[in-house]
Amino acid sequence: MKIIDLNSDGGIGANSLYCQLGDFHFVVDSGLHPKKVGRLAAPNLRPLQGVNLDLILITHCHLDHIGSLPLLMRAFPNTPVIMTQPSRILIERMLHNSANVMMREREEKGITEYPLFTHEEIDRVAPRMYPLAFNSPKKFAGARDEIEFTFHPAGHIPGAAGIEILHKHRRIFFTGDVLFNVQRILAGAKFPSGKFDTLVTETTHGATDKPPGNTRSKEMIRLVDTINATLLRGGSVLIPVFALGRMQEIMAILHDARKFNRLADAPIFASGLGIDISDYFDQISKKTGLVHFNRTILKDLKVRKMPRDFVPGKEPGIQGIFVVSAGMISENTPSYTLASCLVGSPKHSICFVGYCDPDTPGGHLLAANNGDQFLFETVNVKTRIRAQIERFEFSGHASRDEILDYAVQCNPRSVVLTHGDPPARAWFNEALAAKLPNAKILDPVPLQSYDV
Repeated sequence: MKIIDLNSDGGIGANSLYCQLGDFHFVVDSGLHPKKVGRLAAPNLRPLQGVNLDLILITHCHLDHIGSLPLLMRAFPNTPVIMTQPSRILIERMLHNSANVMMREREEKGITEYPLFTHEEIDRVAPRMYPLAFNSPKKFAGARDEIEFTFHPAGHIPGAAGIEILHKHRRIFFTGDVLFNVQRILAGAKFPSGKFDTLVTETTHGATDKPPGNTRSKEMIRLVDTINATLLRGGSVLIPVFALGRMQEIMAILHDARKFNRLADAPIFASGLGIDISDYFDQISKKTGLVHFNRTILKDLKVRKMPRDFVPGKEPGIQGIFVVSAGMISENTPSYTLASCLVGSPKHSICFVGYCDPDTPGGHLLAANNGDQFLFETVNVKTRIRAQIERFEFSGHASRDEILDYAVQCNPRSVVLTHGDPPARAWFNEALAAKLPNAKILDPVPLQSYDV
């Protein structure tokens, strides 16, 4: 197999892999880098010049995996795109939201390259996106060769898939983003067993060890306890969330707590894309049974839309639980404005329930100490950190030891490392070399071609 990482920066960003098996050419994912703008945020498609691309496969609908898909489809106007049934339900909404964000950033930041694609283009290419059920092998013939591929549940978010590929006598597996543990609204990954010739694996948590004894159930209890203590002292709680997956999981946890009278009485507020995505989860639940979430959860909680009249830096006039995006408290988002209102008072709490890039405002808040000065530059608010700031382990990614154990079980001849920062990949490189001394471990340099 020939493989090229099309993500110019490597790491976690514009995830996209070009693969060639015999005369069959395909790409896995086509994302956007969250910390770059314009065409620099998209994968570099130069290695695909002159290629007759047979197929595009999508692992899941986070924007670092699908955010540039219309650009790839524009370059290859006859190539079909295949994904799981839940992903097919979600993907157009996620892409339309991305187009909205780019239009806003064009106006606010003067990024003239935006939008990279339009709503009309999304609608035009959508008929080339096809769903395929989990665990349903499908043969796909290209111009001169064929492969068989199967989507396997990967946990992580609804629709996320690992992809098993058979080509002649070779067996290859792409983990995509994977979580083996059960989430409140989603089952864990169910990956195939047995030997693979090549394993292409994510490495997100390679640089961090999972704390001993830490479980999702314990973190749920700790989150509810923190919310109750905050409300008891007269404060409000901000829970910054990713709109796809994490908001719905947190709402389900709050619903459970309230149903069993373990959550203090206070209004719950939410905003934006996450509310819309909840409708799509309801569809996925009814059509596939793969998600344990429906709109009744929001109705029972009497979730309200977040007020728009908050003044940056000024405490809100209403007490509540605010489950709003963005998960990393990015600038110009509801969570950013609300954080500027809450962080200066010790009665409030900010509860992080997902990954925060160290270079984002959320990452800066987590790294700061109580009493430090903090600047919310976009809204011109500078204040001392007095609020309770907590991090809860609700990761959507498997631990490094879980992925290592799976790799050992697969006993592959080759392992390709993807979706991880350099320290994470370095840990996997060393650990895999020790556990699989006869395997070839490859940490691909972006845009370089490798024979695996």
